[in-house]
Formats: sequence, C-alpha cells, structure tokens
Amino acid sequence: MAEMTSKERIARILKRQPVDRIGASEGFWGKTQEVWTAEGHVAKGEALEDHFGFEIRGEWCFNVVANLDFKDQIVEETDEHKLVRSGNGALLRWWKARDGTPEHVDFLVKDRATWEEHARPHLTSAADFRRRINFDSYRSKRADAGARNLFFCWSGVNVFEMMHPLCGHMNMLMGMALDPDWVKDMCTVYSDLTIHLMEILFAEAGLPDGIFFYEDMGFKERPFMSPAMYKDIVWPAHQRTFDYAHSKGLPVIVHSCGFVEPLVPGLIEAGMDCLQAIEVKAGMDLLRLKKNFGDRIALFGGMDTRILETNDRAAVEAELMRKLPLAMAGSGYILQSDHSISPRIRYETYRYFLDRGRQIGTY
Repeated sequence: MAEMTSKERIARILKRQPVDRIGASEGFWGKTQEVWTAEGHVAKGEALEDHFGFEIRGEWCFNVVANLDFKDQIVEETDEHKLVRSGNGALLRWWKARDGTPEHVDFLVKDRATWEEHARPHLTSAADFRRRINFDSYRSKRADAGARNLFFCWSGVNVFEMMHPLCGHMNMLMGMALDPDWVKDMCTVYSDLTIHLMEILFAEAGLPDGIFFYEDMGFKERPFMSPAMYKDIVWPAHQRTFDYAHSKGLPVIVHSCGFVEPLVPGLIEAGMDCLQAIEVKAGMDLLRLKKNFGDRIALFGGMDTRILETNDRAAVEAELMRKLPLAMAGSGYILQSDHSISPRIRYETYRYFLDRGRQIGTY
C-alpha cells in the first residue's frame, strides 16, 4: 500500500479501515523533555511531537472555569507547594517538584445550593461564551496541522472532567448517590456549554479533523461509578456531545485513565469511536479490549510504561511483540504508552520503542 499522509492514516484508523501502518502519538512529562534536552537528544524548544513525527495534533482552547473574572489566588506558598484558590472556588495544592494532579483541599461548590449560587449562573451566561474561546490559538494550530497534513483534533474535557475540578470527586460522587438530579443538572449545563462553544468556534474558525475528549473516570481496578450510575447520570451528556461531533462528521476519541472497561459498552453506545490511554497498571488490557470491542471502536495506547521504565530493550521488544500484532489486526490501532513518558525512561529506550513499533506495525 502506498504511504499515506498522517491525516489520511489517522482518519482511516479511527474508522478501522486499511492503512499503510499504525499511527503513533505520545504524552510526556515536562521533566522528561528537560532531561532529554539537557542530554542533547532534543533541541531546546523543539516540540517532542515534531521530533518524533507524531501524526496527531490537538488544541485546548476552551476555558470552562466557572468565574472567568476571578484571578487565581495563592493562599499559601512554601518551598514544596503552592496552595491556590481557582475561579471554580477550588482550593488546590500544587507540588513544585513533581508533575501531576493537585491535591484537593477544599471546594466552594459542595452541593446543589452552592452550585446554583456560585457556578451555574456563570456557566449559563451567553454573554461569556466568546470570552471562553481562544480563537487565535485554535486557528494557528489548525492551520499549521493542515499545512503539514497532520490529523488535527479539538481537544478538551467533557462533563466528568469539568465537574470534579469544581466540586471535587468526593462531593460529586456523593451527589451521584444522594442527589443525582443535582449532578444531572451539572452534566446538562456543562454539555450545553461545550456544544455552544463548539458551534461558535467551528462556525468562525473551521472544523477540526476529530474531537478528543478527556474523561478520567476510573482508578485502580474500578471505575468511579457503576455502569448503571454512569448510564443514568453521565451518559446522556456524553451522547449529546458525541452526537454533536458526529453531526459535523467528526470522530470522537475518549481519553480515560484508570480502569474503565465496565463503562466501555455505554461509551460505545453513546458514540465513542476510539478509546485512548488503556492504563495497564489500573487493570486495563489492550488485547481483551481488542477481542471484545475491536469490531466497534479503535484503540489507542495500552503499552505498559513500567516496562519502558526498565530500559530493557528485550522487555520492550517482548511487550511490542505480545500486543502489537493482535492490536493492529484489521486496522484500528494507534501506538502509545498507557499513560505518559516519565524521565525514568531513557531517550534511547523510547526511540527504540517507537521505531520498532512502527516497523512491526507496517501492514
């Protein structure tokens, strides 16, 4: 088969159509690039996605914080951390010496009453819609990807990843159990907001090639909610946003860290075209997903970063050979680690993983 452009390749993989080879993409810790640059492997300021020739580009251009006019306030700062109050009213502890998510300390929104008082009016204000969109950044990234025939995604969070930064996982999950109508209202407001902003952006700045939603709905060996609770509370918002994307001819990639396999049938029913991350240490299994769902969705990721962190080429080769031939069968697979690349992984190890993966992954 003749070599395809990146845009053609990814578009066909997401439809599980024949391609010349698998696609590839990756996420990296900020510290990883610092180390690799200091070692001379990567030029200063060079984007790793360009360095490695990845086929997908994305742009986060929506601001969905509740109060746009609130400036982040540093409540406390030490050598180790910063305690910051955000425009969501969330008090979060950010650690200076490591990448990752912040510690949840406190939240202004804890229940239906505080949601209706402090957040809902901001999020439903049509006067603020355009202020929430970074048109210039989207146009620039879209034009650059188009000029290089790369597959360009609008990227951003969906409703689950909008709710917990506002009220915290505990308040959100307790709300699902004790006041589900409140959480359903949050899902409706956030999905309405997402669609309104997309309508404005796409009408004025053009369509992307795909939609990349981030929804971390699991932890180790469990999703945050049962499939029944997901279907009742979150699923309608997913269906609406996925349907909107499909109405524009755009495939939907869903990122979800943690163990989310029990939610996959519902996500497929909602309209998900591709599942990304497939976190091995949380209990996800790329080959099991391929066997059970590979005729309905594409898969993206699922290569164990812990194996790459051994920096043992034989182990990396074994991981690729065990998974890749089966994952790529019949198309529908994009190569990536199951999480992101830490500085524990040497440049030479990652380079081998990627080059060997592309070699094995040629049809």
